[in-house]
Amino acid sequence: MIVERLKGLLGQPNDSTEKTLAVTVILCLACSIIVSAAAVLLRPVQAVNAELDRKRNIVTVAGLLDEGGDVEAAFANVERRMVDLETGEFTDEFMDTGYDQYVAARDPALSMAIPADEDIAGIGRRARYAEVYLVGDANEFDQIILPIHGLGLWSTLYGFVSLESDLTTIAGLKFYDHAETPGLGGEVDNPAWQAKWPGKLAYDESGEVKIEVVKGVVDNNASDAAYAVDGLAGATLTSRGVSQLLRYWLDEQGFGAFLSKLRQQET
Repeated sequence: MIVERLKGLLGQPNDSTEKTLAVTVILCLACSIIVSAAAVLLRPVQAVNAELDRKRNIVTVAGLLDEGGDVEAAFANVERRMVDLETGEFTDEFMDTGYDQYVAARDPALSMAIPADEDIAGIGRRARYAEVYLVGDANEFDQIILPIHGLGLWSTLYGFVSLESDLTTIAGLKFYDHAETPGLGGEVDNPAWQAKWPGKLAYDESGEVKIEVVKGVVDNNASDAAYAVDGLAGATLTSRGVSQLLRYWLDEQGFGAFLSKLRQQET
């Protein structure tokens, strides 16, 4: 019955309203089926590529990946661990699952709301657990890589900051996802700007988070030059956002308690 009805519609003149609607519906259904099938079939490939991209960003911020190098080989030097941000301790929670702290931050059972006066990174909620990555292992590591995110001008910036084994010196900073203005705030992706971060100090001698992106160019003769990075030209709010999100994640609300305990273990 349906087939006969379709044959009848398609047999009508091309300028027929009924035929036009029938062809439109058939095309939409066919395209929907193709798109849905492609999404399902490609999902495993997308998951593999997403995981490879995550590893690439991690080994890149740690300076472990040479141009054209093998990502998996470089990542073999990295150990993934989970941290309970409430206690500042390593934990086995979620070690064997596909944990995503940004998804967890939307789950009230796995996250906490950040009071407005403490939310300097503009993220609203923070997951209770976070992944960290050690170059080496927990007993003897060369770097520790921390996931960071926070509000820029137009978007939330997602990235990693790597600290040397002294847990004060920055080894690298990299953002991998944002929607800042190309040529302005989007310059957080510029390798020349990223190259300004290694060797800078995140904390002063009292343990206070001191690193910041300044307006303009750093005066290398200034007493606080070791804690400052050149600002992004024409992107004051993005620069401020980078400073604020680093301050949040490196301080007590973020990884501060965890880093303090690691320092105690080191001494």
